[in-house]
Amino acid sequence: MIQFEKPDVEQFFRTFGIQTFAVSPDEEQLVFSTNLNGTYNLWALDLPHTFPYPLSFQNQSCQELIYDKSGAYVIAVMDKDGDENGQIYAVSAKGGQVKTLREAEGFSHHMPILSNDGKQLFYTSNKEDQTFMKSYAYNLETTLEETILHGEKAITLLMVKSPEESSFLYGRFFGNTYSLPYVKVGEEQILVTPDRSPEHTFAGAVYTSETEIYLLTNYREDFSYLAKFDLTTREFQKVVQLENEDFSDIQYCSKDHRLYLVSQKGVVDAFYEYDLRAGELEKIDAPVSIIEKVVIGGNGGVYLLGCSATIPFNIYQKSNQGWSRLTNYSVPGVAREEMVEPETITYPSYDGLQIEALLFQAREENDNGHTILWPHGGPQVAERASFRSLFQFLLHRGYSIFAPNFRGSSGYGLSFKRLVEGDWGYGPRLDNIHGLEWLIEQGYADREKIMLMGGSYGGYMALLLHGRYPDYFKAVVDIFGPSHLFSFVDSVPEHWKPATKQLIGDPVKDKAKLTEDSPHTYVEKMTKPMLVIQGGQDPRVVKEESDLIVKALKVRGRDVDYLVLEDEGHGFSKKENEMVVYRKVLAFLDQYS
Repeated sequence: MIQFEKPDVEQFFRTFGIQTFAVSPDEEQLVFSTNLNGTYNLWALDLPHTFPYPLSFQNQSCQELIYDKSGAYVIAVMDKDGDENGQIYAVSAKGGQVKTLREAEGFSHHMPILSNDGKQLFYTSNKEDQTFMKSYAYNLETTLEETILHGEKAITLLMVKSPEESSFLYGRFFGNTYSLPYVKVGEEQILVTPDRSPEHTFAGAVYTSETEIYLLTNYREDFSYLAKFDLTTREFQKVVQLENEDFSDIQYCSKDHRLYLVSQKGVVDAFYEYDLRAGELEKIDAPVSIIEKVVIGGNGGVYLLGCSATIPFNIYQKSNQGWSRLTNYSVPGVAREEMVEPETITYPSYDGLQIEALLFQAREENDNGHTILWPHGGPQVAERASFRSLFQFLLHRGYSIFAPNFRGSSGYGLSFKRLVEGDWGYGPRLDNIHGLEWLIEQGYADREKIMLMGGSYGGYMALLLHGRYPDYFKAVVDIFGPSHLFSFVDSVPEHWKPATKQLIGDPVKDKAKLTEDSPHTYVEKMTKPMLVIQGGQDPRVVKEESDLIVKALKVRGRDVDYLVLEDEGHGFSKKENEMVVYRKVLAFLDQYS
């Protein structure tokens, strides 16, 4: 009988991804952005069949997808090599030519919406206002364009229109913990929540009629809830709130007059159906632990994109018989049972604050005794029970992974999320260190066998922890992490800058604090081997941030390896690049373990 060797880490590299998807109005076709050919392109399924075929050949990431009302074509927002400057294109539902609709080199376009008659394209862009943005109505027949909304005081995004297009709902985003929903009726602009203060957020809204709006907000609460706003009476009403759950997404099914809601509770999501006629909320068993996107088809079909710790992103369809998987992405040749589910643990930080974390323990037969501390990115997001091929192949190679949701993480209430604002480098830093100490005390980790790795804010935290606690770590991996807060605040995109001051601090007023929290301040103490990875097109953490720390380390004779991917941004959109990075990370960790 033929015997096969155990799965190799190379198989984990071959896992495909899905960025976003859309369903045609008649629910006979589904289009999604996936890297089946090694780079992201648009592919389609003719439902109920599930064999994919290519539509586009741009080899670029897609952030947003919508169908026109007839289902003849899709509108897609795609960038170039991860620069996040999304341009708007049209692609026939049959595939082939990609037609440019709105393009402005060096600027970004967001939230495309088509009018009911298909003649007008509404969207938001920073092409004329890089700080607050403007929204436009572009006539697809005459090519004439007019500004319909001027950004003011904050990033302003046009989000949804009323069924008969008599009003628009838009959001002003002052920061991750302060955003306000408004309705524009003619020249009148109406605040949907009762007041601007206390500072609160909203996470989405839908029209259920020309005058009724349902939205998700945490106005005067710590966790977000379902609320209703009547445009006629101007009445705001709380509808449904769940204990310690943050509603994060809302979709409306006009056919059944139901809302579909996603909530975040720490490291997992939950899915709900709300019957507007009966006023009843029902929890729906979801096929995944993390729900990335929900789409309601024109015939009432429910579709979602999601994943779990041991299941890559897939698209699912709900029916009376339960959920069916329309895509079948997995780790080639690796059964789900061969991968590692995380354990959710809680530990006290330096001030008694309870911190939740995910602990992935390598299987006994693979365990090499080493633990990787993984501070997540964001910082105002969270490490979830989601699929990371990076995690699973490192676990397969014997590394355990500890991922704390330090203060500032999402899913634990607004007050918890705000704890990182103006404090990038104190509280979250100590949360990570106290987590490591707890892990060691509980016998989960060996003090002499700890590695450190993170990306984005996690890369920043990896640099900071390395500079302040070098004796904890054998080696450090920084993936596009800010190294100097002063240069970072100055180099972020213009529309980020107002919010960045709230999140990090003012370089003048808070000079002492930003100096204390900058990894570059502690470069002399960065003595352990380092691998630094950077995207050449990264608009969020520009290449100069990594150049700066690498140069400072090399001048001091430190052991530092630097990998720059010239055709990537703040992440990896091309499979070959991702594989180069993963191999580099693995070889680096193995060298020092």
